[in-house]
Amino acid sequence: MILSVSRRTDIPAFYSEWFFQRLKEGFVCVRNPMSAHQVSRIQLSPETTDCIVFWTKDPGPMLPRLEELRPYAYYFQYTLNSYGSEVEPHVPPLDQRLGAFAGLAERLGKERVVWRYDPILFTRTYTPAYHLESLSRLARALRGLTEKCVVSLVDLYPSKNAGALSRLGAYQLPPEELDRFLRAAADIARKNGLVMAACAEDLPLERYGIEHNSCIDGALIERLIGCKLQARPDSQRPGCRCLKCEDIGAYDTCTHGCVYCYANYRPQVVAARAAGYDVSSPLLCSRLLPEDKVTVRPVRSFRKEPGEEAVQLSLF
Repeated sequence: MILSVSRRTDIPAFYSEWFFQRLKEGFVCVRNPMSAHQVSRIQLSPETTDCIVFWTKDPGPMLPRLEELRPYAYYFQYTLNSYGSEVEPHVPPLDQRLGAFAGLAERLGKERVVWRYDPILFTRTYTPAYHLESLSRLARALRGLTEKCVVSLVDLYPSKNAGALSRLGAYQLPPEELDRFLRAAADIARKNGLVMAACAEDLPLERYGIEHNSCIDGALIERLIGCKLQARPDSQRPGCRCLKCEDIGAYDTCTHGCVYCYANYRPQVVAARAAGYDVSSPLLCSRLLPEDKVTVRPVRSFRKEPGEEAVQLSLF
């Protein structure tokens, strides 16, 4: 099993104590986003958890407790942009986030901290020239601290983030201008010793020297654990190359307040759910209810040791 912590919310920034409690108790419960009373119970153990993938804009709260993760393989997807507070209103100051990035990379190694400069949003303020200058400045600051820079263009969801993006004056670049921008961005990465990869973009990336990215990255996980995996693809959307994972987050619980976010776009709902945070609950920002149907989800290791088959375990 590969554990995603989490595409849906920033667990390292806001809910790391809950996460460590889940590891201590050996299980976690997750509501089905499409059917709230359908709850999965997932075993957490080093034997069945091949890798943990953390997603965050602020890993600071986790740094004092990394030793508790020693039995597990893991890496961080670290989103580091330089937007102003009108776009990312509640993220820590940039200098603080750069310091946390350096601290994480020095402790874990550069291969286990993936820099994400995404999503890229174009407005009158955040022009192509602005982003190229920002990319260059951040790439210099992160030189030697990471191996990869992942980029993506902002996705528009009519029922979720479209209104907020429209109020910012967001626009798409014409094809010729986008072509020049991507070539320049890839050149910045190369000059700073970085591989640039793009996440789920339907573009001819090879012509720019940009790779197609996998956030749940089978090649990286195999490198970290020292053996091959037998895992299925788990395409989240067209162009996604991720492996199958179990995401333990909950939508509408991230309080960074980023206006482009499609997973936490209702401020009042976010505030209400975040207020329900209980470190002792097996569910994130929720509690088990009498009408919930809890199903134990069988989990197994995807490791393929020489001459061995993958191991499957369940709670019962």
